[in-house]
Amino acid sequence: MRRRGFQIVARNFRCAAGEIDLIAMDGDTLVFVEVRSRSSASQATPESTIGPAKQRQLVRLAQIFQEQTACHKLPCRFDVVSVVRENGKEAQIEHFVDAFQPVAGRGPHQA
Repeated sequence: MRRRGFQIVARNFRCAAGEIDLIAMDGDTLVFVEVRSRSSASQATPESTIGPAKQRQLVRLAQIFQEQTACHKLPCRFDVVSVVRENGKEAQIEHFVDAFQPVAGRGPHQA
């Protein structure tokens, strides 16, 4: 993500509600990143394992992070990084930008 120009703000942000893998800045946008990996492409794709319950949890964690930092007025989005490692081959990494939208009125603070 650094090679793509992102500035890392936090890794493994934890609180009682759970954990966000990565928080970064992409320009003036705060990006909450969920990283998912699988050891085989024959299993469900990593990005497909982020269902509605996990999305709600990530939105709540983003709200908590924004409330605890000076980032509450920044526009934000939710990205997913998918990593598939298969039989010692080089990992296939995909970055899904703006992977899901929080429900209106229930998401993190938007500028």
